[in-house]
Amino acid sequence: MRDRGIIYGGLLLFLGFATLPVWHNLTAGVTAKGPNPRLPVNAKQCVAPVEFMRTSHMSLLLDWRENVVRRGGRDFTAFNGKHYPMSLTSTCLEQCHGAKADFCDRCHNYAAVSPPCWNCHLDSPRDSKVAGGADHRLTWSAALLRSAR
Repeated sequence: MRDRGIIYGGLLLFLGFATLPVWHNLTAGVTAKGPNPRLPVNAKQCVAPVEFMRTSHMSLLLDWRENVVRRGGRDFTAFNGKHYPMSLTSTCLEQCHGAKADFCDRCHNYAAVSPPCWNCHLDSPRDSKVAGGADHRLTWSAALLRSAR
């Protein structure tokens, strides 16, 4: 029984390592609640129900992209019958979620995902406005040319 100190020390060391994530989160102030995105103030209704958008917004955006690029469709009829243009920039960012950093980036950073949306779309629709009020957004083909350089 001279090994009692080694056994207790090993158990203490094991418990320390086993509970390290808990202690780390407690001292860092991390919660399991997740991000708290800033909801839009000017829009009360989204193109789809909130629960669907929380879980499946990327599949909606991919369907929009497929429909616009491959089939030439531009009109989306929402669940409530309202019509929206199929556009991440014009519909989502301009009408509701103007602050990408306060809405999109909070969840994407929390989930550690990097969606390819911003390869073609501008971060802020307001940045696309140039002097004189003309709106010079990149078209899909111009974005491909830009990324090929």
